[in-house]
Amino acid sequence: MPRSVNSVAKRARRKKIIKQAKGYFGRRKNVWTVAKNAVDRAMQYSYRDRKAKKRTFRALWITRINAGAREHGLSYSQFMGKLKANDIELNRKVLADLAMNNPEAFKAVVEKVK
Repeated sequence: MPRSVNSVAKRARRKKIIKQAKGYFGRRKNVWTVAKNAVDRAMQYSYRDRKAKKRTFRALWITRINAGAREHGLSYSQFMGKLKANDIELNRKVLADLAMNNPEAFKAVVEKVK
């Protein structure tokens, strides 16, 4: 009995990978084996960096809050401790935005906790 090969599914699989590799440089965009490796690696990076993005943004917010708090004579840890003690529930994202774009409002928050 002759061997049966599902060329339709095989081509569809390959087209999917080549489509994902659109925009890559050189053979990474149109040679199957190279494109497959490049897309696999890209997917690993994107999965990993979706998690890392949250960490980097939190670090950025903390840096901005620290800079804003130090302008008013407090360190970051002192400021956050006093926020908790005064039951002010503003998250780091909002505080960083205030420190960056609305210094008057951030100053009001600092004065409230002092």
